[in-house]
Amino acid sequence: MSSPALSPPLPPSPEKQPPPHPPRGGSGMLASFLHAWNGLIHTVVHQRNMRVHLVSALLVGLVGSGIELGLAEKVTLIFCVLLIFFAEILNSALEHLVDLATRHFDEKARLTKDAAAAGVLVLATGTVVIFAAILVHNWQTVLDSGPQIARQVALGLPLALCVLVLVLPRPRSVWVDRVAVVGGAVLLAALAPRTASSVFTAMNAGLLVVAGAAARQRRLERARQHR
Repeated sequence: MSSPALSPPLPPSPEKQPPPHPPRGGSGMLASFLHAWNGLIHTVVHQRNMRVHLVSALLVGLVGSGIELGLAEKVTLIFCVLLIFFAEILNSALEHLVDLATRHFDEKARLTKDAAAAGVLVLATGTVVIFAAILVHNWQTVLDSGPQIARQVALGLPLALCVLVLVLPRPRSVWVDRVAVVGGAVLLAALAPRTASSVFTAMNAGLLVVAGAAARQRRLERARQHR
């Protein structure tokens, strides 16, 4: 008596197959830049600490564009700002990765997030120390720059307020964001002609652009949620 033929294995059920990845909209250099830009804006929109770092970086830029600093001091401050941004973006990416890999509470997942956040804290603390050391080292320059500092305070604080309004996650009318962007641009234009460093002024302009893009992205996400 012959044995019955073995039936072929059943194909896996479609429910168990992972969903296809959505298209990323291109793979060229421009598309890669846009993906990186979207990652930056997403971090500003959804990470509170990144918003704090952005406003703090603007204040550093106002100091750097208000008083005369040496080249090494300028490079050090800009490098510290960029390093904190990099660490916060990397921390955000690591948090998403841990959440994706861990569906339930895990002590190691918590320790991983805490360690990544500690790295950002160490860099932020070091930047504050370096910034204070630079001010102390140039204290005589600070004392001799009374009119420049007064101008930076008179125009820089409203500029910082415009950026703060743009990055705040609270719902608001679209005209508020537009006034903040236009007002920030006008204040930057008023600060630019007598700046002590065009590099710091350009950095502040870039931070204003990032804040405006974050406000726009937040508004688009809210519009999708209410559809």
